[in-house]
Amino acid sequence: MTIDSKITVPAKTEELDRINDFLEEQLEKISCPFNVILSVQLAAEEAFVNIANYAYAPEEGTAEIFTSVSDDPKYIDITFKDSGIPYDPLEKEDPDTSLSAEEREIGGLGIYLVKKTMDELSYERKDGYNILTARKYI
Repeated sequence: MTIDSKITVPAKTEELDRINDFLEEQLEKISCPFNVILSVQLAAEEAFVNIANYAYAPEEGTAEIFTSVSDDPKYIDITFKDSGIPYDPLEKEDPDTSLSAEEREIGGLGIYLVKKTMDELSYERKDGYNILTARKYI
């Protein structure tokens, strides 16, 4: 069984609660453990905040979030789609987490967290859209 859903929201951090509720609803359809729901929501939050803060600045835009949940094997795919400036977050080098916060460059921890939380990540720029897809096996 695969269930596909979509939500379109303004690319504003105020929409995080709506996104978290949407993701929780999708994950509950496949009886996902609560601790996994929380980690998926955290990764999604980091990806969405990047869109909200940088994709359209100083203008405003929208983000589409697609999910595909599967029961066998159990996983969720979350795809973030925006028409903001081209940006491949996977090209950014991972921060050196062995350095202290003062020694590290600012930025980059959010996408690093997404990489560490999710099992697979892919990015493409297609038809004027940034498309970031993250998969988590449950």
